[in-house]
Amino acid sequence: MTTTLLQNLPQPAPLGAGEGSIRQPPANLEAEQALLGAIMTNNRVMERVTEFLQADHFSHPAHRLIFETCATLIERGHLANPVTLKPYLDRRPELEGVGGAAYLVDLVASVVTIINAEDYGRLIHDLHLRRELIALGEDVVNAAFETTLETTAVDTIESTERRLFELATTGQQDSGPRTFRDALIGAIAMAESAHRREGELAGVPTRLVDLDKKLGGLHDSDLLILAGRPSMGKTALATTIAFNAASHFLDKSREGDPLRCVAFFSLEMSAEQLATRILSEQAEVSSHRLRTGELANEDFDRVVQVATALHTVPLFIDDTPALTVSAMRTRCRRLARSIGGSQGNGLGMIVVDYLQLLQAGKSERADGRVQEVSAITRGLKALAKELNVPVLALSQLSRQVEQRDDKRPQLSDLRESGSIEQDADVVMFVFREQYYLERAQPLRKGDESEDRFTERTAAWMKRCEEAHNRAEVIVAKQRHGPIGSVGLFFDGNYTRFGNLQGGEPPMDMDM
Repeated sequence: MTTTLLQNLPQPAPLGAGEGSIRQPPANLEAEQALLGAIMTNNRVMERVTEFLQADHFSHPAHRLIFETCATLIERGHLANPVTLKPYLDRRPELEGVGGAAYLVDLVASVVTIINAEDYGRLIHDLHLRRELIALGEDVVNAAFETTLETTAVDTIESTERRLFELATTGQQDSGPRTFRDALIGAIAMAESAHRREGELAGVPTRLVDLDKKLGGLHDSDLLILAGRPSMGKTALATTIAFNAASHFLDKSREGDPLRCVAFFSLEMSAEQLATRILSEQAEVSSHRLRTGELANEDFDRVVQVATALHTVPLFIDDTPALTVSAMRTRCRRLARSIGGSQGNGLGMIVVDYLQLLQAGKSERADGRVQEVSAITRGLKALAKELNVPVLALSQLSRQVEQRDDKRPQLSDLRESGSIEQDADVVMFVFREQYYLERAQPLRKGDESEDRFTERTAAWMKRCEEAHNRAEVIVAKQRHGPIGSVGLFFDGNYTRFGNLQGGEPPMDMDM
């Protein structure tokens, strides 16, 4: 019967047959016939393959039509067999070359077993991917030969990488609705896991104790915004968090967990400048002296020792300027797969410094800056969910902060605050009162008495002393937790953030 079925289908020429023969795209008509026959024999077979298999994955047009019609009938709660399918397929041109609706009876009659139906579906899907790879290769060659002002070679590479990633992940996602019972089971499992941790963080730790307590760590699929005015230390705090997270991933890998990394996209500073900043923090050497070479021999030896200890930290820095969201997504996917292998889960966190320097697509740029920022924040949130990692994006604040007596930032101070505030899961502000106090030294007024001036100066000096080496992170929005302020230690000599211990700088800065 199988031979009869194959005789009904136009067969590809054998590979290498004939002079100047053309290679045919890979396909397995027997597997397609076996699967379709199994579905019509027992409609429950469709449940095993519908999550990853679609009609377009079949190589023969008649098989695509039969599968699509079966899926439609089964979805509507009807029986799909040769009798019920005949009215819909009897006069369709796709079946004319295989004998019309009688071909359905032959498919069912040829079925030996339905046990291997899912294996047939996997084989059909694999061959579909191979055909798509062939088509992709042809498109890449054609695109490479075309030279236009609108599309550069880098654009072609990024588009190709995106299509390759989509091919690599197609059919792997578990989609579709879940029952409330399954969702409850998942919620109980999360609660049980949290109970067993006995206080250990659920998300990626920043190793800034008070901040971790407030946030519970940086959670997967969350978009976190860290904003502040210039000179508040946004980049320094983001660098500290990124380095601490990367160190955490390295420590966990030594305990047997799969290695994950942190991707830091620095659109403002170069990779060397960021590395210098981290090296300065860890070696406790002024970054200015490090850049100018004004180091004593013992300081240089300490820098070399620290650099040797740090070179294994899985922190990757991309300092490409004017990067687009789509290009960043492509590079994150590539990094996730290069670190995590075939599982593609080698990425643990993404940091972007800073949001306003990213670029959206050409259409969003044409619609104005507000729409462009909206597209960027939506893209970052989608990236966080797609790769299931926390995305920490830095953001600038508007100048209206400087016009208030209280310089502490508010949500309304965010540039293009509507889109950023809406898409973010967490919004944090970094604030250092010391910065403003140092620039607000009291001056004696013309009619002011000496005692009054001395009193104001003493009060100013007291506030400066209280704010010395202290920073504040204001959690203004947290979708799944409390808001409030967190105190941090800030060392301006090394541009370093750390933990406060009893309101004083810690004795041991274990970063």
